[in-house]
Amino acid sequence: MQTETPRRNTTRLTRRGRVAMTVTGAVVAATAVAVPLALAGADEANRTLTIPEGWRSGQVYEAVDKALDVPAGTTKKAATKAHLKVPGDAGGNAEGYLFPATYPLNDKSTPQSVLSYMVDTANKRFGGSGTTAGAERKTVNPYQRVIIASIVQAEADNKEDMGRVARVIYNRLDHGMPLQMDSTINYALGRSTLDTTHDDTKIDNPYNTYARKGLPPTPIGNPGEQAMQAATRPTSGDWLYFVTVKAGDTRFTADLGEQEKNVAEFNKNQAKARKDG
Repeated sequence: MQTETPRRNTTRLTRRGRVAMTVTGAVVAATAVAVPLALAGADEANRTLTIPEGWRSGQVYEAVDKALDVPAGTTKKAATKAHLKVPGDAGGNAEGYLFPATYPLNDKSTPQSVLSYMVDTANKRFGGSGTTAGAERKTVNPYQRVIIASIVQAEADNKEDMGRVARVIYNRLDHGMPLQMDSTINYALGRSTLDTTHDDTKIDNPYNTYARKGLPPTPIGNPGEQAMQAATRPTSGDWLYFVTVKAGDTRFTADLGEQEKNVAEFNKNQAKARKDG
């Protein structure tokens, strides 16, 4: 997140978004839980598919294609015909509900069965009823909570920061401020990058949370349980800004001046890294 008014050449780091785009294998070492429940016939499973936290739906579809050895695009097409049990607010879009985990596969597995199991797992892990008290003066519905969790997953530098990132999101919503999340712009542009330019913040897109207030229309990836927990029970605090100055050093503040100093330090570190590289 940058300062409230984006400045030319001001950038911030979105580490997990970068990881989500660079990991492309079908079976990947990741912070994904093993699903104890079985797919149809999984007692005869002879291989597994691991979906890392934060992967976008396109990455999941490609991984399923490879794992099941079906033509590219098969799983994406299947998603529109599988009658997945996503919320009505999702409009049939499974983004956010392809639960990150390690799934057993066998010769009976199909794109439809794998996707259905992912969505069913998400519904069981996330819970699907009622509203969640996110900010002191507002509530969010279950689908909005998944949207927030997906942003938390993309923005948090580590799991310890997830609750604070969630609190920043709720605080900015509560104050009527645009979220200004680089991760949502990356999603709009189908990329992941360390840098967001001034021109990027001007794009005409519903996922541009610099130009538009409120949440983006859908999740921007598939969050794990810890991100969902953060979105459900954010850490208490008055923070409105954050920036990951360097790996493991994310600074949260409610003061714009302090945020500008932190961003300047981040830019300095980035310039040095480019020079050394």
